[in-house]
Amino acid sequence: MSSSGRAVLRGGNRMKLRVAGIRRNACYSPNQVTNDGLILLKTAEELIRLGVDCRLYEEKNIHEAGIHEDVIFTMARGYEALKDLERWEQEGRLIINSPQASLNCYRVNMVERFKKAGFPFPDSKIVTTHAHEHLRVADVGERKVWVKRGDVHAVHREDVCPVYGDEELNFTLKEFARRGIKDAVLQEHIHGDVIKFYAVRGTDFFRWYYHNDNSDYPLDVNRLKGLSQLSAEIMGLHIYGGDAIVSADGNITVIDINDWPSFALFRDEASRYIAISILSAARKFTGMR
Repeated sequence: MSSSGRAVLRGGNRMKLRVAGIRRNACYSPNQVTNDGLILLKTAEELIRLGVDCRLYEEKNIHEAGIHEDVIFTMARGYEALKDLERWEQEGRLIINSPQASLNCYRVNMVERFKKAGFPFPDSKIVTTHAHEHLRVADVGERKVWVKRGDVHAVHREDVCPVYGDEELNFTLKEFARRGIKDAVLQEHIHGDVIKFYAVRGTDFFRWYYHNDNSDYPLDVNRLKGLSQLSAEIMGLHIYGGDAIVSADGNITVIDINDWPSFALFRDEASRYIAISILSAARKFTGMR
C-alpha cells in the first residue's frame, strides 16, 4: 500500500482504492473532442462500478488542481503536462499510460525508437522545418510523401498531409516553421488498405476495422495483432491504438501508433477492459486485493 495513504480511502475497517483521471486538452483532440472525453468518462464510470473512488481533472489545470492521488490514468499529451506527470512518476506514483510512453509517441521519437528496434516501418526522414535546405520528394518516396509534424500527432488537420512535388513539400515545411513546429517527419507513402486498430495490453481486447471500408487485399489478423503488440512494447504503451497498411502482397506495415485513442467504435467494451487493467495495476501497486 502507498506509504502516503493517497491511494486509499479509509472509513472504519473499510479501504477503498482512490485514483485520478486526467482529461486530454481539447487542442490535442482535433475532430475527436467528444470521443476522447467519452472514453475517459466511461472508464471512470467503470472504475466506480468496480468500487474505486475516481476523480477527474483537466490536463490544462494539473498545475493548480492539487492532484494528490498516487494512482493516475491519463490521456494528457502536452509536453509540459507530460513532464509534470513524469516527475510525479519518478516520485513514486503509478501513471497509466506512463508519461514516457506518451512522449515516445511524439513522431520524431517514434521514428527513432522503431528504427533502433528494427521494427518494420515506412522509410522516414526527420527534418528541421526552418532549415534552408531544399528538400525533394525523391529523398523519401516516389510521387507522394506524407509530411507530419514531429511532436504531438495533430493539433490541426494540416499537421498530417500528403505532398506530390518538391515545391509543395518545401512550402508545407515553411508553414510548419511559421506555426512554431520545429521538426517534421517525411514519410514514404505505402499503397494499400488502411487499417485502424485498438488494444489494451495484457488483456484479450484487440479490435480493428478498415478505414473508409477499403478491403481490397488479404489481411492476416494474427500478424496485425502481433505487430500492434510489438509496437506497443517498443513504445511502452498499455492503452493504445494505431494505423497500419495492408499491401497487395499481404504485407502489413504499421505507420502510426497512438497513446490512448478514442476507441469510438468500441467505447463501451474498451472502457471495461481499460478499467479492469487499471484496477489490476493499481491493486498490485498498492498491495490491495
